[in-house]
Amino acid sequence: MFDHSTVIKAETKRFVEAVTAADPAAAVPTCPEWTAADLLWHLTEVHGFWARILASGVLADADAEAIQGEKPARPGDLAGTVALLDAETDALIEQLDKRVDEQPAWSWFDTDQTVGFTRRMQLHEAVMHRLDAELVAGRTPTPIDPEVAVDGVRHAIDVMFAWWGTLPGFEFAPSDAVVALTLTDVERTVLVRPGRWRGVGQSGKSYDQPGIVRVTDLPPDAGFAGTAEAVDRWLWGRGPEPEADGDPAALDAVRAVQAGGIQ
Repeated sequence: MFDHSTVIKAETKRFVEAVTAADPAAAVPTCPEWTAADLLWHLTEVHGFWARILASGVLADADAEAIQGEKPARPGDLAGTVALLDAETDALIEQLDKRVDEQPAWSWFDTDQTVGFTRRMQLHEAVMHRLDAELVAGRTPTPIDPEVAVDGVRHAIDVMFAWWGTLPGFEFAPSDAVVALTLTDVERTVLVRPGRWRGVGQSGKSYDQPGIVRVTDLPPDAGFAGTAEAVDRWLWGRGPEPEADGDPAALDAVRAVQAGGIQ
């Protein structure tokens, strides 16, 4: 098993090394609306926000919004932003290390308001943005630790693609299909069932969105296979589709979820 804080620190260090080697004005291939300088500022904002969320102990949405409004101004130069990122990362790690997973903490994921959610989310945020930084710098991405990648696959399914299920009144309508995500290097398989998230938003608009949920002990109708890193990167929109086989409709249902992107 890995230590989340150790991984966050190591990934942030790699992130800085890569993003500062890129042209600050270069578009990030995996986030084309951002430049390399924007990517640097984004991770700085993220680490600072979650450090302050944990330090404050807030649990209400309004209080979290207030903390967002109190963020420091963006430095006008690269060196200043890197220095602020270093400080915000240290603050985030300090707050994470003094808390246990079960401790209550505000998050945007309504069904998991714990420090553990923040710990897991910030690990994968650091990993994926490190990949973004290496790609904008034109570097070959550093491999993701296989166990971190396995956790990233689960987090993508259970959180990043499942947030529709946290909305009041939204329900998952499963299909009959089951799709296997085979992680070849760690000899593990994650089974998912495609379906649709359906509900009515606060504005009165009806939604019918593709989704997947994890299942167990069911025979698959189709599957994607690759290393844990390959499947992790694909689900998070940072790599090509792994090898696919089986029922075309089942495969396309999972592809539709992945194509929707990480929110």
